[in-house]
Amino acid sequence: MGDEVNRQWRLAHRPQGMVKESDFSYHESAVPEPRDGQILVRNLVLAFEPAMRGWMTATDRPSYVSHIEIGDAMPAVCVGQVVVSRNPAFQPGDFVRGTFGWQDYAATTGDGILPATKLDPGTPLTMPLSVLGITGLTAYFGLLDIGRPRAGDTVVVSGAAGATGSVAGQIAKIHGCRVIGIAGGREKCDWLTGEAGFDAAIDYKSEPVHARLRELCPAAIDVFFDNVGGETLEAALAEIARGARVVLCGGISLYNAETWPPGPRNYLALLSQRARMEGFIVLDFAPRFAEAERALSSWVAAGDLVYREDVQEGFENAPKTLLRLFEGKNSGKQLLRIAEPPLGDVGRAVGG
Repeated sequence: MGDEVNRQWRLAHRPQGMVKESDFSYHESAVPEPRDGQILVRNLVLAFEPAMRGWMTATDRPSYVSHIEIGDAMPAVCVGQVVVSRNPAFQPGDFVRGTFGWQDYAATTGDGILPATKLDPGTPLTMPLSVLGITGLTAYFGLLDIGRPRAGDTVVVSGAAGATGSVAGQIAKIHGCRVIGIAGGREKCDWLTGEAGFDAAIDYKSEPVHARLRELCPAAIDVFFDNVGGETLEAALAEIARGARVVLCGGISLYNAETWPPGPRNYLALLSQRARMEGFIVLDFAPRFAEAERALSSWVAAGDLVYREDVQEGFENAPKTLLRLFEGKNSGKQLLRIAEPPLGDVGRAVGG
């Protein structure tokens, strides 16, 4: 199949504590040959999620993603271009989003965390991985279906400058809520209250979160959209309103902990305030993804929703790019560009 090779980053070790570059190993192999019903995709952009840390952990419990064995290529949602097709639903040259992994090429039927779908003509190649990707979809369903905001509610979002939190907060604003974000650093907080339109922001690196929540939410918190967990969740629970909804979207403060701390000491606030705390997985809403994508696209087009993408470069930097999420270095959705279209010549080289 020509001189092309398939570069891969594979899981080498189960992380102990903070994930490290040495938990991955680099490999080169032949480009796979697609079978009947499959497509061969050349990856262009890889997306990175905090949840990847959990995917790497050994567990005997059921999970929403397939178990990753040592030696497996790291899974990831990607945008790529079809270079060979043995599937009548796809043609060489089609741009597609799907679960193609940390590798140059994937031979796939299109199954995975997100099934393979064709991009509409003219769609920016990064957009289906950011505001229209897992993070945007998570914000949409988590805020609207689990949080159920009402006009006039006070909504607080932790991890608010991240790809999910920033979208969740703006959706709350679109629905007539007052929105406070919690983020790390002055630049992120200024972006939230400036470009993203939040009513206020708390810099957890330099401000006492609980005291600032009490100051900024005198009528208490109606919806808390939590991406962080730990002490931040505890601080928010202390200020919830009667009938509040606490949306458990993630807990990035805990993902790399070697020993998990006790749960919130004040969880009985849920009882006294007749409140509800609920977790969710966005894949449960898969039949409604098109609905969310239409709404998100319309808000972006109208200028009501802004988003940021942090695009790193180079396949060799995949492990480093994942670490950026846990080091607080990313601004918006963390992506990695590994190739540029068009890929027509590559398709011919590998047998298209």
